[in-house]
Amino acid sequence: MSEERGPGPGAGTTSARPPMRDALVAAAFQLFLERGYEATTVDDIVTLAGVGRRSFFRYFPSKEDVVFPDHERSLKDMTAFLDADEDDDEPVARVCDAARLVLRMYTENPTFSVQRYRLTKSVPGLRAYELSVVWRYERAMAAYLRRRFAGWSDGDLRADVIAAAVVAAHNNALRSWLRSGGEGDAEAAVDHALEFVRQSWAPDGTESDAATRDDRDVVVLIAKRRTPMWRVVREIEATLDEA
Repeated sequence: MSEERGPGPGAGTTSARPPMRDALVAAAFQLFLERGYEATTVDDIVTLAGVGRRSFFRYFPSKEDVVFPDHERSLKDMTAFLDADEDDDEPVARVCDAARLVLRMYTENPTFSVQRYRLTKSVPGLRAYELSVVWRYERAMAAYLRRRFAGWSDGDLRADVIAAAVVAAHNNALRSWLRSGGEGDAEAAVDHALEFVRQSWAPDGTESDAATRDDRDVVVLIAKRRTPMWRVVREIEATLDEA
């Protein structure tokens, strides 16, 4: 386990006491790094933070929640972003942008994010908790896509598969950045991964757009039964020249 100290949002502030929520996160991670996650109790955390147990549970329902203090806010922001889309927004691009909002939560404090990643890897219970959080992001994206693909013959299937692909691409790039200790450009790596998904699933826009393009390749000519074939051919050629 790393010997780095001082994780948590607001940990760099030295001129003023950080907000109580951030103080609890900082105290928790200091103890997790010193003693280990399992050996640290809520009582230990509140003692170091200088607050009471009631204050802890006002912000965090459990010890696991203090490890992921910003996911509820991030999920709420992402859902609001998806709900605020316009009908002409390309849905796959929209969920890719939603995933970028989640990335910002990690890049706002790389030191904290890297320490949390290392801690989560070492504690199976936290890994399971993290997976449940990721599943909630995926379900929010899928719900949005189901609305956008409503009426499509494969709408629900498409929504679920694309949501899973976006999450997988985002996490692949994110975890590579976390494994490196937060070195490199996380946003560029995630952009590259999400662009792969976007090109794979929305190269032509929407189903209706594709249908419109296909219709342009069909020529319908109405002629009288006794119209000479040469005239029919000439009319078709003239139509194709105009297309």
